[in-house]
Amino acid sequence: MDIQIARTDAEITACYPVMRELRPHLDEEGFLTRIREQETTGYQLAFIARQDGIVAVAGFRICTNLAWGRFLYVDDLVTLATARSRGHGSRLLSWLHGYANARHCSQLHLDTGIQRIDAQRFYEREGMTKTGFHYASHITPKQHP
Repeated sequence: MDIQIARTDAEITACYPVMRELRPHLDEEGFLTRIREQETTGYQLAFIARQDGIVAVAGFRICTNLAWGRFLYVDDLVTLATARSRGHGSRLLSWLHGYANARHCSQLHLDTGIQRIDAQRFYEREGMTKTGFHYASHITPKQHP
């Protein structure tokens, strides 16, 4: 059960059933296109596969900003519901820390929903701390004439 980065269309598509548990608004038909588009800004998709398929997925990117310097941002981290509590999420998070370290990142960041109490407990068990609040607003795109 090595952790790999999904590079081929087949590997990315095979990650969809796991990602759907975290991002149910995504449809299977558009998933590959969305991942390929995000890759243009540095997004990568790591996964853990067992003999019966992929059980955990993490979407992430290396970023640099004024607040944190060079850091790894985890966009998505999810384990298949039927495979939870078996250490897959912990292994992925540990792998992400190692990946960040090897690429000279000084921090790892992620956001999780206020309603995701189990995820918050998991991150705190893994040694992460809450450092702020994330705010968002929706923007309705202007119609082109």
